[in-house]
Amino acid sequence: MNDTLINEKSDTQKFWLTLIRDVLGVQHPEDCIDFEKPVEIEHVKFIDAYIPSTGIIIEQKSPGKDLDAAFSQAKKYYDWLPYRERGRYIITCDFRTFRVYDMDTPTAPPEVLTLEEVTREKFAFLIHRKAPAPKELREEAISKAAGLLARKLYKSIRAKYNDPDDKDTIYNLDMFCVRIVFLLYAEDSGLFRKRQFYDYLKPRQNMAATALRELFTVLNQELHERNPYLDPDLAAFPYVNGGLFEMSLVFPQLDDETLNIILEDMSANFDWSEISPPIFGAIFEDILAKTDTRGDSGIHYTSIENIHRVIDPLFLDDLSAELDGIMSAPPSDDRTNMLRAFQDKLAALRFLDPACGSGNFLTESFLSLRRMENKILRELPPDSPVKVSIKQFYGIEYNHFAVAVSRTALWISSNQMWKQLKRGNPLPLEDYDNIKKGDAMATLPEIDAKGWPEPGWEVPHDDMLYIMGNPPFLGYSQQTKAQKDEVKLYFGRAKSDYVACWFWKAAEMLRDTRIKAAFVATNSIVQGEQPAYVFKPLRERFGIKIEFAHQAFVWTNEMAEKDNAAHVHVVVIGFSTCPPKMRKLYTPEGMRLVENINFYLADGPDEDVAEPTKTAITEDAPPMTLGNFPKDGGHLIIKGEDYPDFIKREPKAAKFIRPLMMGEDFIKRSPRYCLWLVGADPDEIRSMPQVYKRVEAVKAFRLDSTRAATRKAANTSWLFAEIREAKGNYIVAPRVSSEERAYIPMGFMTPDVIASDAVNIIPGATLYDFGVLTSRVHMAWTRRVCGRLKSDYRYSSTIVYNTFAWPSPSPKQRAKIERTAQAILDARAEHPGTSFAGLYDEAVMPPELRKAHELNDAAVCRAYGWAEDIGEDEVVRRLFVLYHERSGK
Repeated sequence: MNDTLINEKSDTQKFWLTLIRDVLGVQHPEDCIDFEKPVEIEHVKFIDAYIPSTGIIIEQKSPGKDLDAAFSQAKKYYDWLPYRERGRYIITCDFRTFRVYDMDTPTAPPEVLTLEEVTREKFAFLIHRKAPAPKELREEAISKAAGLLARKLYKSIRAKYNDPDDKDTIYNLDMFCVRIVFLLYAEDSGLFRKRQFYDYLKPRQNMAATALRELFTVLNQELHERNPYLDPDLAAFPYVNGGLFEMSLVFPQLDDETLNIILEDMSANFDWSEISPPIFGAIFEDILAKTDTRGDSGIHYTSIENIHRVIDPLFLDDLSAELDGIMSAPPSDDRTNMLRAFQDKLAALRFLDPACGSGNFLTESFLSLRRMENKILRELPPDSPVKVSIKQFYGIEYNHFAVAVSRTALWISSNQMWKQLKRGNPLPLEDYDNIKKGDAMATLPEIDAKGWPEPGWEVPHDDMLYIMGNPPFLGYSQQTKAQKDEVKLYFGRAKSDYVACWFWKAAEMLRDTRIKAAFVATNSIVQGEQPAYVFKPLRERFGIKIEFAHQAFVWTNEMAEKDNAAHVHVVVIGFSTCPPKMRKLYTPEGMRLVENINFYLADGPDEDVAEPTKTAITEDAPPMTLGNFPKDGGHLIIKGEDYPDFIKREPKAAKFIRPLMMGEDFIKRSPRYCLWLVGADPDEIRSMPQVYKRVEAVKAFRLDSTRAATRKAANTSWLFAEIREAKGNYIVAPRVSSEERAYIPMGFMTPDVIASDAVNIIPGATLYDFGVLTSRVHMAWTRRVCGRLKSDYRYSSTIVYNTFAWPSPSPKQRAKIERTAQAILDARAEHPGTSFAGLYDEAVMPPELRKAHELNDAAVCRAYGWAEDIGEDEVVRRLFVLYHERSGK
């Protein structure tokens, strides 16, 4: 084809689709590649082509265009993509030539291929992530393997102690393992001579404990302090410093098994130089500090990707963009001065993690800053000093072993950055003591304190400070009494997640400053009642605003066995008192810029927070209550499969047995029964041995309770503890329902069915009530304000139903909703054997049921005076307007 006829705008898609199909053999290439992928920089830009499976960015140019400029443009896209969407490679192309840039070695020249040289083998990396493996995956695999070796060593030595559970023993064992790991890393990474530790210990195996004690002593001595007659093998070791070898340790003699682990498994047959300090530090802390209680349950650590969900929008994105702007300028004295000023800016920043654990957030932040500084130093004269220091990083951690691990991880990180720079000497280690053992919540618990000023040091309380981390979540049931008292001290109520206290103490430091903070938290902190009880006081007292947020996602603690991975639904919240004009909101669909992020982590004003109320804000809304509460230990309940046998053995009980409706029973349409002995004569109960036996068991169960109200209910052990029997038909609303459903299944029940406390009930409800509650308008409100169980809807009367603003329909509109509501019930009735779980599965929902809901949705929207196609965000906005009007909030 004539180059003059090729154009990047019109031919890019056809070119790449043809290449992927004909060269890589992909039958449907359009499924592999995205064109014009949006990325937010100063404003929206578009990547020419992007491969989602591998994260590869392609910048396409017309023939004859500058491919160096194309790379600069693509690199800017790369830096602004979320960390998890970045791949290993950037490709620039002019239809004839391909330049492949490996972002693991960004300063190396690209591989250049002509169109004729492109083969399936050479371009397999384009769509297959496994070939070749990215640097992050290699580091992850090495770090996991290193962690398993460390566990093996730990368990071997622990077995040699007389009292392995003694507090002093645990300290000595922990520190011994930290030192051994450092020595292994040092001999593989260039801090020591290659195999220097191995060559020293191998010939001294018969006196290994003594040899190690002598080595630990020497490593803590400056060269001029050492005995001039020292063993030459010892004298050859450099001075390490940093406090790592300062304390003397007590440890047992090492047998052949332990020495073989150290010398052969860990030294001779493993290379420690490529471990990832953030990953390995977390693995090391987890598998060593907890091996005695967790055994071989797997390896837990926070992924680098999840760390970047916090630190990228907190500070790294802005710094990267600023540096790219400077680097894009042509070489000049002004550019050099700007680079030096930016380096000084990096060196002036301070970072605090008040729940630092193994220091993975601090370590990855340090690595990110040093990578930027190394990029600067390559542009400056060779004698320009390194200025970014581990002394800029502060941490508080309750576990002494995690403190030691976090310090070591930072030292290892520092060494890796020196190696990347290829100049300077990283020994002796930088002496610092900014990672402190302490209880961050125990420091200055007074209500007017200033956060975390010092557990032995003074954190700079200025605008260059960033606070970050993954504090302990601890829901109400997991908290100690002291922790519940702390929550109550700050928020005036005990029933909030413990992580709320960390937000409070951070907010104390943010007041009247430009300090910024970001924490990982359980998603419950922004659901149900907690936005009103936690974030509203933080805004009113300290003036905090949310700068960026990741909506709920699964935070997986990676493990050796993925099937057993521990995970929890979390959010990331970045906040300050001086937010930018536009905020970053990360949703499952991607990042978008919004004017405000409210305390539900949605695009909307801060004032839009529903506060729980015991009565409905809409005057004519029928009251909702819980069903009947058995508090019986299960003894008054009869499973469906047990019912025939029970009746056979106790036929006289038939008149006292009623259908029982619990939440799961309703959704699955599965039968369950209960003994409903309201009005039963005592002699009747005594005449039924199987019933009487169950009543006795209820009495014993209730008397064993610690709650006075439950013990009192033992006086009527044949009855449910709390009775709310409906006298007529009523609506059932399950308290928990899958988030995968567009609608929470609700339905009518007759009064002979006893509803349990696992469902909400609306006695005397009408078809009109049913139509409104099962509409997408009500579901939009539910999704915004309800609590969650993991990610499932947790429907309650106080925070969802009572705060919902009902429409004010005309008689004609009300009648219309009654007809569409009946149509929903009729559509359900066409499938009498199908559970609600099946009927409301979005993948297989019957067409007639979906159509009935759509007509009902339209009728409800018209009753509000809204367009039928109104979007969900606008629905919520308008419902909050009505909420404020009717609630007086």
